[in-house]
Amino acid sequence: MKTEAVFQPLKLGEKVREIRLQRRWTLEEAGKRTGLAKSTLSKIENEQVSPSFDVVQKLAAGLGIDVPQLFVASAEPLVSGRRSFTASGQGRMHPTQTYNHELLATDLMHKKMVPFKTVVHAREFEEFNDWVRHSGEEFLLVLSGEITFFSEFYEPVSLSEGDSMYYDAGMGHVCISQSEQDAQILWVCTPSDDLSI
Repeated sequence: MKTEAVFQPLKLGEKVREIRLQRRWTLEEAGKRTGLAKSTLSKIENEQVSPSFDVVQKLAAGLGIDVPQLFVASAEPLVSGRRSFTASGQGRMHPTQTYNHELLATDLMHKKMVPFKTVVHAREFEEFNDWVRHSGEEFLLVLSGEITFFSEFYEPVSLSEGDSMYYDAGMGHVCISQSEQDAQILWVCTPSDDLSI
C-alpha cells in the first residue's frame, strides 16, 4: 500500500523560486519541465500549499537537482547550465593602437569573468599614453611569442609561451611584444564598469 508523505519545510517556496529564477525560467517553462501546472507552482512558491513527496520529487527532477537541495540553504549559486561557444577568430574584435583584442563569449550577459584573446602590437613602453588600470583582478596566459609585462609596483617580467600572470588590475600594467611576430595572449578578468578594452 502506497503512503504519501507530506513535507512542510520552512520556505520551500522561496527555494523553488530562487532556483527557477537562477535558471531564468518563467513559471510556464518550469511547469513544463516539472510536469506541474503553472498555478500549482505559483501556489508552492507563495507558500499557499504544502507539496506532497511525489510533487517534491517532480520539482527536484524538473529543476535538475537532488531532493535534499530543496531543504538546505544555498552556500553557493546553483549550476546555471550556461555555456557559450566562440569559434576561432569569430569573437568580437576591438582593435587599439597597442593591442588587438578579440572578445569571447560575448553572447552571455552578466558574466563572472571576461575572457578575451589579444594580439600585442606594442613594442615599446612609450607607446602607451598611461598605465592600463581598472578594478578587479586579471589573469593572462601567453599563447605564442614573448612579452614583457610592466606593472606599477614591480620590475618588468618577461613571459614566454605557456607562462602566466595573475595580478591586481587596479595596479597599472601594460604588455609589449618582444618576439619577432606579435605575441598572442589570453586574458581573463573580473567584470568592471571601468574596464576599457
